[in-house]
Amino acid sequence: MHTLPPAMILLLRPFAPLFSKRVWRHVQVLLAGAILTPAQRTVTAALRVVGLGYSPHFQRYHRVLNRASWSSLAVSRILLRLLVAAFVPDGPLVVGVDETLERRTGAQIAAKGVYRDAVRSTHSHFVKATGLRWVSLMLLTPIPWARRVWALPFLTALAPSERANLAAGKRHKAVTDWAWQLLLVVRRWWPDRAIIAVADSGYASIRLLARCIALPHPITVITLLRLDAALYAPAPPRLPGQISRPRHKGSRLPTLTARASDPATDWQTVAVVDWYGKGERTVELVSETAIWYHTGMPPVPIRWVLIRDPQGKFATQALLCTDREAASAQIIAWFVRRWQMEATFAEARRHLRIETQRQWSDKAIRRTTPALLGLFSLVTLLAHRRIPARSGRRRGIASARRRSRTRWPWCDRRSGRKRVFACPVRTRRWSKSLAPSSNA
Repeated sequence: MHTLPPAMILLLRPFAPLFSKRVWRHVQVLLAGAILTPAQRTVTAALRVVGLGYSPHFQRYHRVLNRASWSSLAVSRILLRLLVAAFVPDGPLVVGVDETLERRTGAQIAAKGVYRDAVRSTHSHFVKATGLRWVSLMLLTPIPWARRVWALPFLTALAPSERANLAAGKRHKAVTDWAWQLLLVVRRWWPDRAIIAVADSGYASIRLLARCIALPHPITVITLLRLDAALYAPAPPRLPGQISRPRHKGSRLPTLTARASDPATDWQTVAVVDWYGKGERTVELVSETAIWYHTGMPPVPIRWVLIRDPQGKFATQALLCTDREAASAQIIAWFVRRWQMEATFAEARRHLRIETQRQWSDKAIRRTTPALLGLFSLVTLLAHRRIPARSGRRRGIASARRRSRTRWPWCDRRSGRKRVFACPVRTRRWSKSLAPSSNA
């Protein structure tokens, strides 16, 4: 019988009721193999690293992903509950929304499409790639022992291409529609907590913003705003006896481009404590409220924040927030956390080897990539329980390195940021507890 270390068993206990007893045993083996293997994240590699490379019943582990009955949504709910209890016991939940491309090819992968490769493309060079597009929600929270904000994935959904939906006879949904569905799920899970959704300019959709603020408990959305967006004053009050339909907006306001170039604009100097993880940064800003409106769309009341750099190192940009009472400095502080999502995607490709899995069935594809991204958060939780918050990042990581007798590649002293977070987990001596048995 394969058993995990006690710390891992305690962490995984809330997930056990979601699986049958037989499937749960196989899930634990695959989970340990996915953490320990430095190679491709395939079922074969996971079995090989735990000593089951020649198991005659290897197909049972494949069936966990392509056939077994369990809910990925229920797993995501429990994972988010553990993350919130560990890192955000109170206060608003800051959630990042972003999509990523998993480069995959093959005739049997039905949901693939051709997309712009954001990693390889630049402003002047366009690169296309074939693969699967995933929309992911991540909890943006400070990690005490890391002393920085991390993006921890907990809910990921596959967004099939338009061609794939057309071939399957399904209605195509844009990434903003998928983002709305995922945010609505989180709101149902946490009806009483304030939720702050942070996204890039691709999610600056009037329909998405209008849906979020129309909820009984609105979701606050913060995104980039175009400098030429059509902003209006609030609609004037109706006169007594006035016969006409209510107005949605008032007079047109100057564009943000005009406000930025206007010498009469009153700029305020604000120090942002953590500017994209690079320490304190002084910026100038101006903020007001307005109505963002487009013909045929519902009006959206927003607070816009115009930001410029006194040193001139980045172009003037604007943010929008659907909570008009939010402070401008707080809006910026929430938005700059979004960049950690890009770091998480990069770390997941580098260390969890996303894009190396080889499943081709639809069910296995929809389960494997969200499971690997969720494994990132699961390992962070395990490291959080093993590293006391008061010890700090350097002391905790250094003690984990001293306990290791082998110079693991993932414990390189020159490595930075999140690469060291797996060290306290991978350096545990699991060889005895994962020894193969005859009834595997």
